[in-house]
Amino acid sequence: MTIATVLQAKGPDVICVAAFTTLPDIAEIIASRRIGAVVVTDPDRNLIGIVSERDVVMAIAAEGAAALKRTAEDLMTRDVVTVAPDTSVDRAMEMMDAGYFRHLPVLQDGALVGIVSIRDLVKHRVLQQQMEMERLRAGLAR
Repeated sequence: MTIATVLQAKGPDVICVAAFTTLPDIAEIIASRRIGAVVVTDPDRNLIGIVSERDVVMAIAAEGAAALKRTAEDLMTRDVVTVAPDTSVDRAMEMMDAGYFRHLPVLQDGALVGIVSIRDLVKHRVLQQQMEMERLRAGLAR
């Protein structure tokens, strides 16, 4: 199974922010949308970074109230690991495990076409295993 399959099930929506978006605004978006990260894009919607809830917490822990003046550009990871739609789910999970992150933007020909989280991939794997079990049960019932 590929990332494209996961995106078909979950949809291509990506919550994006501009580089000048403040930490309080990022925190509000993450909390209200119940997501773990926002993608930072330029005006042409090109990926320039990612800010996770962990980045927000670390900034507040390090700087206290002063962190509230920080922007996405200050907090974001710039060297974002990405995947293509044809990347296997197993490979994406390996990348996340090796890099200690939980979100992978999906790029196709350089364009942002989605994002997957470890939760999306685990959910997909569980559904896949359930379908396989049902298929095996149906085969045994014959």
